[in-house]
Amino acid sequence: MDILRFITAGSVDDGKSTLIGRLLYDSKNILADHLEAIEKSTKNKDNGEIDLALLTDGLRAEREQGITIDVAYRYFSTDKRKFIIADAPGHVQYTRNMITGASNVDLAIVLIDARQGVVEQTRRHSIITSLLGLPHVVVAVNKIDLVDYSQDVFNNIVIEYSKLAQQLGIKDVTYIPLSALHGDNIVERSEKTPWYEGKPLLQFLEEIEIDNDINHTDTRFQVQYVLRPQTEALHDYRGYAGKITSGVYKKGDKVKVLPANIETTIDKIEIAGVEVEEAFAPQSVTLLLTDDIDISRGDSIISAADAITVSNEKDVLFCWLDEKPLQSGNKYLLQHNNRTVRTVIKNLAYKIDVNSLEHIEEVQQVKLNEIVRASIKTAAPIAADAYKSNRSNGAAILIDETSNATVAAVLFQ
Repeated sequence: MDILRFITAGSVDDGKSTLIGRLLYDSKNILADHLEAIEKSTKNKDNGEIDLALLTDGLRAEREQGITIDVAYRYFSTDKRKFIIADAPGHVQYTRNMITGASNVDLAIVLIDARQGVVEQTRRHSIITSLLGLPHVVVAVNKIDLVDYSQDVFNNIVIEYSKLAQQLGIKDVTYIPLSALHGDNIVERSEKTPWYEGKPLLQFLEEIEIDNDINHTDTRFQVQYVLRPQTEALHDYRGYAGKITSGVYKKGDKVKVLPANIETTIDKIEIAGVEVEEAFAPQSVTLLLTDDIDISRGDSIISAADAITVSNEKDVLFCWLDEKPLQSGNKYLLQHNNRTVRTVIKNLAYKIDVNSLEHIEEVQQVKLNEIVRASIKTAAPIAADAYKSNRSNGAAILIDETSNATVAAVLFQ
């Protein structure tokens, strides 16, 4: 059974937490004691309905303010698929949380209040979705009950968002009218929207194909651990364990080891100790090579026919996550999958306005939640793809050497 990872994003009070609560509640993925606690928390509500948002708004500050501050993760499953949900905050000052939550998902659900239409935060979250290259977007027009289930209101929002999606290059967009509070078009199609002919949200999430989103063309494997059992039976065993981030590897393939650029051949491929003829992303494997080469953690093994830029100077896009501003000349650690190298910021080219995509030149420093195009120089060469061509090998993080805090999401250009 495969896993679908998705994020919900939208403006404050668009109903993101309520939507997730409704999915959990209607799919019967809530433990009895948890449900009882939620019922007690909402027993004083005038209409007697359960406040489903409390299933995700676990922080006390969120309950008091009625907003989501942190990225809340929830897990549930149906007979067809497992799900991991990231509920991102809606306030402007928590944009970094949305970036963090969206960095490893397959799909984004962008909620729009039917009464408000496309607003500033809708644009901001959609721009981030575009920058992160998320392959699928669902526009959930929520609170459709508050506009009398109007088809005209829904169609106008579809037209407005379609223009935004076209501008941002978002290609796969699905529109669903729903009411998270009352359950319309969540698990079952609602009789109150007879004009809507699409699938309810849960069915759509169960059936959407994500296998084709994996890059099976470019072979990318980075060594996580060198296996040397040191036993009498396996005295000459040397395996390189890690995860195939993209592509397909077969026994007998000609490969090259980067950054040394040494060519060799795959002798064996093992998965959980069992030899196989081939393996593919996103499997975790052990590769054994015909030649004895000096290989260590963070080195890459790719097809000998593949081309990739191995360099210690890179153009990048930073999504800044730290309270302390970024300035040219600052030094950090760059973590690219399993490879960690020291890095210096060489130049800050321009900021990107997350509301208009406008480029702001002459950057002196970068503050929390801002996005900037920059150039970096690393102490050792790294084998990274452009993020747009290969998400799995085109992203990294910056780490503050003193505090070990993650200060930026990095997208290679």
